[in-house]
Amino acid sequence: MAAHKESKCPEGSKSKHVINGAGASQAQWGRAWKVDWFSLSSVIFLLLFAPFIVYYFIMSCDQYNCSLTTPAIEFVIGKTHLSNIWNRMPSLTWTAASLYTSWVLFQVVLYLLPDFVHKLIPRYRGGLQEGAVTPAGVILNYGVNGLQAWLITHALWFANSYHFHWFSPTIIFDNWIPLLWCANILGYAVSIFVFVKAYWFPTNAKDCKFTGNFFYDFMMGIEFNPRLGKWFDFKLFFNGRPGIVAWTLINLSYAAKQKELYGQITNSMILVNVLQALYVLDFFWNEAWYLKTIDICHDHFGWYLGWGDCVWLPYTYTLQGLYLVYHPVQLSTGNAVGILLLGLVGYYVFRMTNHQKDLFRRTDGNCKIWGTKPKYIECSFMSADGTKHYSKLLISGFWEIARHFNYTGDLLGSLAYCLSCGFEHILPYFYIIYMTILLVHRCIRDEHRCSSKYGKDWKRYCDVVPYRLFPGVF
Repeated sequence: MAAHKESKCPEGSKSKHVINGAGASQAQWGRAWKVDWFSLSSVIFLLLFAPFIVYYFIMSCDQYNCSLTTPAIEFVIGKTHLSNIWNRMPSLTWTAASLYTSWVLFQVVLYLLPDFVHKLIPRYRGGLQEGAVTPAGVILNYGVNGLQAWLITHALWFANSYHFHWFSPTIIFDNWIPLLWCANILGYAVSIFVFVKAYWFPTNAKDCKFTGNFFYDFMMGIEFNPRLGKWFDFKLFFNGRPGIVAWTLINLSYAAKQKELYGQITNSMILVNVLQALYVLDFFWNEAWYLKTIDICHDHFGWYLGWGDCVWLPYTYTLQGLYLVYHPVQLSTGNAVGILLLGLVGYYVFRMTNHQKDLFRRTDGNCKIWGTKPKYIECSFMSADGTKHYSKLLISGFWEIARHFNYTGDLLGSLAYCLSCGFEHILPYFYIIYMTILLVHRCIRDEHRCSSKYGKDWKRYCDVVPYRLFPGVF
């Protein structure tokens, strides 16, 4: 689903030249042109059941104290009915609608503001940044200001919590289910809009892909980079805001609710807040790097990203904090330290792996990785306008251990979030289960695209680095 933000291939920087007399054959990367039966069945399954999964999780906490089995058992034995469960769910309210509308509009305003943080913080790459080349050979410019938006938003949050008291810091938790309906409305509205837009007024018709299958095109998207005007980029806005900016606010609201209910904030809640905030801040600090990741470089914008970023991300990525409101867990000092170290090690692997690739790309290989000049494989690929591009695949540092070792770090961090919640219920562990499925699938999907993009050069790379995630295992 909408996803975690990881890079696709260990590429270096690119140079290019135009092939004289070459036909402008469509580039062999991006999402599929044709749909096989497995992809189509997966798409229909997700369209039908992903919203239900989110609803079931939130309902289970609201009505069954976060037990996933109790509502199913009660339904099977006839103790409850679907109508009873539905009638007990809070409905959409004007308060939630006003709150959510204000939130999204506020993030739109922050998104459109010019970035000034990069002028104040050394080494932060904000402001005008160049994206990767698209399959049609287009290079888009982006106004990177996610860290600025996050800082302003959280400064106002803390100012309200400790000084102004305009609203309770538990406001998100208190309206969590009504806000779910609002998020679904926006998710479906933006997905339908970009679907129609692709037919009637696409931003770049050459970067559109039509399979002819309504379900696949609606979910996976038709336009590569749908925009309104020059600067409002749907993909960057919905991937980075409002979901990821809200992620840490949601956790803070959970912590405030725990304090209100039990008179204290447990160390497990603090761990979840700290470790997930570290990931969120890393994302915004490296937002310019994110422009070169799979979400921007390969994924088209459809329901998968539109609904996923509005609903799936904020409602499933924060399940640990939600669970700890209902089940406060006070970890022993040893367990807390162990989980913290696991999370930090996972973050270190995730960050340093991506840093090595980013450094390699920015310097065109003129750098040192682990104290030595990096090794790489020269490769080339063709864009739709007939231009041949050259690139380099890094095979030093963490990229020599496994082809997606950044995913390995991500999985370690994800496991740390879940372990913070103890072992009483399965719900908090949905995240590591989901991330494992997502990242293993993404490994395969990335490599299929990289193979199509680089051909025999990709096979040479796989021969040198034979494992995907865990050396000797997979």
